[in-house]
Amino acid sequence: MCFSAQADLIGGLALTAIGFDALRHVRRRRDHLALAALPLLLALHQLDEAFVWWGLQGHVPPGVGRAAMWAYLVFAFMVLPVYVPLAIRVLEPAGPRRAVMSLFALLGAAVSASLLAAMIRGPVTARLGDFHLVYSVHLHAGLLIVSAYVAATCGSAVLSGYRHVARFGVLNLIAVAVLARLTLDGFASLWCAWAVVAGAGIALHLRSRNRSRTVTELLA
Repeated sequence: MCFSAQADLIGGLALTAIGFDALRHVRRRRDHLALAALPLLLALHQLDEAFVWWGLQGHVPPGVGRAAMWAYLVFAFMVLPVYVPLAIRVLEPAGPRRAVMSLFALLGAAVSASLLAAMIRGPVTARLGDFHLVYSVHLHAGLLIVSAYVAATCGSAVLSGYRHVARFGVLNLIAVAVLARLTLDGFASLWCAWAVVAGAGIALHLRSRNRSRTVTELLA
């Protein structure tokens, strides 16, 4: 996905279906609600990027494309670094592991603040690249901020007490390494190509938890 406006639309629609399936399997487990909602949020993120493509291609007014660009970056830079560790933290029972998740959330908040400051300073731009969009935000200590971003969003999952979530975190780290190897300037855009896989992983986790609960209830 994210290789064109059409790919973003397809990915967004696929994630919408996955998101509704994930929410359907939450049932009484309110602690899983934030995690289950993530695929739908990622779906809106991808659908929004289609308007960034169209703005750069002249298919919608430039103001619409620029507003979509800001919405895309605000979600990617300010929401995800905090939302993801908090969504995983709420799954954990009180104890040392949950305390570590709190530290990841604080790290994510620091990353969000740094990225917000960079966006306010400007300039913030988007341009067409080879099969991706190139978002440009001038960062001081960019490598450090990106590393902290990855630690906040992936590290919290890796340390989760849920086996499926931990595996998902490891796969996320591998995906980060592969995308960074493929292209640095298109990383922010191509990252959403992984969103469909991530959303499917979340839905499968919720389905597996339901199956385990059903078996437990039958044996009780």
